Amino acid sequence: MVIEYGKPETERAILIGLALDSRKRGDVAESLEELAQLTLSAGAQVVGQRIQTKPHPNPAFFVGRGLVDELKTQLGDLNGNCVIFDDPLSPAQQRNLEETLETKVIDRSILILDIFATRARTAAARLQVELAQLEYTLPRLTGAWLHFSRQYGGIGAKGPGETQLETDRRSIRTKISHLKERLKKLETQRQTQRSNRQDLFKVALVGYTNAGKSTLFNQLTKAEVRSADQLFTTLDSTTRLMAIDHPKQIVLSDTVGFIKKLPHQLVESFKSTLEEVKQADLLAHIIDASDPHIEERIKQTREVLKEIGADSIPYLMIYNKIDLVPEFLPPLSNGHKSLMISAQKKTGLAAVKAEIVVMADQFQHARHTR
Repeated sequence: MVIEYGKPETERAILIGLALDSRKRGDVAESLEELAQLTLSAGAQVVGQRIQTKPHPNPAFFVGRGLVDELKTQLGDLNGNCVIFDDPLSPAQQRNLEETLETKVIDRSILILDIFATRARTAAARLQVELAQLEYTLPRLTGAWLHFSRQYGGIGAKGPGETQLETDRRSIRTKISHLKERLKKLETQRQTQRSNRQDLFKVALVGYTNAGKSTLFNQLTKAEVRSADQLFTTLDSTTRLMAIDHPKQIVLSDTVGFIKKLPHQLVESFKSTLEEVKQADLLAHIIDASDPHIEERIKQTREVLKEIGADSIPYLMIYNKIDLVPEFLPPLSNGHKSLMISAQKKTGLAAVKAEIVVMADQFQHARHTR
């Protein structure tokens, strides 16, 4: 039982953020900007945004009841049919909101899972997304059946509801177990492929989603990985030899982009894909130089790398899209090498190749002197 929302018509969404401190409203506004991009990536329209400042979330509705009443009016005025919260909602909060607003209510996690489900291409990615969806759904089953009992009540509701709840739980747990077994087999295959690359210098392209990793990957390897100006174009790690005349073979891996508030279910289910990052000898951190929140994006990427245990790997800072920022000055790089490029315009690519070769030679020398 995976949560799915059909899309018979274009969804018109109002986005909601909660600031727990008045000083945090700017951070919430920035996060809502990204939520708006995610909403557009999912094929919906953004018709409104609201930010509320409260010292703590409302246990029943996440936001205050007054805002909920205002939202109901606003949905009618804007012909809205969906409300998207930037923070995780509990099953009870989601249920209460949908009952009161009489419309679909989702949170950032569901939205990202929906985008991933749409973009997954390979068998591994599809399995990983399905696993994340099921793990997200499992704790919400109780709320779904309580909602059923409350809505329909009376004779015959409680007993069959509880029976069906246990049946669904067992079914989902069984499916989760099967998915993990299938992913384990795929991971064994990946490990075999990695062992065959032990003598190669491995470079993983990492960074915030839509920073231009796939475009740069295509330029450096002459591959044809799909790239587009949207979030999460790449979900599957792709590995190719770098197109360069050098005695030391160098392989590059294009990886899934990172994002703020990435659902932990996705981080868990995509760990096998992210192993490409952990096994790398060098991380090429691709950064969108035109992003107005560039320092926050760098910080977020470093946090995800720390979360997956890859924060101690040497890395190279590559600022992409400098053609959009003529007088770009990079932030302090803490001693790490920084390069400025435009992957789209093929500017600065020779310097990137040269620096990777230098680091590959240093790595090879260090290996032989151990």
